[in-house]
Amino acid sequence: MSAAYATFGLAPAMRAGGVLADGGYQVHRDFVDFIVDGRPLLFQLSDLDAVSPLASDVPPAIFTAQVRSLLLETGAPLPDGRYVVYGCPECEDLACGAVTAVIEHDGDDFIWRDFAWQTDERADLELNGYHGIGPFRFHGAEYRTALAALLDAASPAAHRRRVLLIGARVAVLAKLAAALRTIGIGADITHDAHDVPADELRGYGAVAFGRAVGPEERAAVRHSFAQAGVEVAYVDGLAPIVPLLVAQIEHALDGSPVERRRLTRLVAADGEAGVEVTSPCRVRLTAYRLDRLYRTHTHELFDGVLEPGRHRIALDARAVKGESFVVARTSGSVLVEAMAH
Repeated sequence: MSAAYATFGLAPAMRAGGVLADGGYQVHRDFVDFIVDGRPLLFQLSDLDAVSPLASDVPPAIFTAQVRSLLLETGAPLPDGRYVVYGCPECEDLACGAVTAVIEHDGDDFIWRDFAWQTDERADLELNGYHGIGPFRFHGAEYRTALAALLDAASPAAHRRRVLLIGARVAVLAKLAAALRTIGIGADITHDAHDVPADELRGYGAVAFGRAVGPEERAAVRHSFAQAGVEVAYVDGLAPIVPLLVAQIEHALDGSPVERRRLTRLVAADGEAGVEVTSPCRVRLTAYRLDRLYRTHTHELFDGVLEPGRHRIALDARAVKGESFVVARTSGSVLVEAMAH
């Protein structure tokens, strides 16, 4: 089969979880994405909210089976030699829809072809085929080396999906911890990290400080992690608003390379939001505001598909007055900015 050679690689990626403005939840998923010719394959699929089969939260035996399947060491899981490339981030049901492709050998090469959106046992290429994607021919050695490295790694994910919460407002921390656990991120609450064993500190990927935590307390926590040789992301909570704090933590836990993210820039000032995206995707802007009585007000500002590039979006002045914050969200990225006036 004739097809130009494409490069094949793998990179950590994230399906951002979060507490949505309508009260719903979106599950956090870490996974390994396919990098074709230096760019995430997922980005070629427009605004698809999906994850690869190489997710960090599946049992090790299943993860290994998925890798060996992509190496064609086992039979195809679907008829006609088709494999799931991306699936529903909330479940594993094919009925929710999945991107599938034929994966086959051609001599020493691996070929991915006939990409399609599939919701049943067999794919309808004429009706649901991705006709502008592929076929891709990968050098066998490069392909096998990338996937085999996952089998040699101690863990399929480079992320530690657990957060240490430190703050003075216990009620807010309890609600935040509950929200994080609901979307699949572990959370623990403490006053400080003094005398915590290094093995326990290594389980955290981020530390979130409440606004009332002073500089000395913050420095002591940083010292404890430094002494243990553990690198974590530090989050300075902008306000005691749970969805806002969740978004900040989601951003901190994003281990994907910056150059391979869809949402790369957010500026909020003078009644406008500046947003930059690297591929066509749905972007949602939400404003959170505290009034003088510390009540939270939530406003949906924008929800639409943006083309690659920089965009200026006018915001409702009533939604971003006073102390307010803007959250920009795509399926794979979250950014947060305080509104500058």
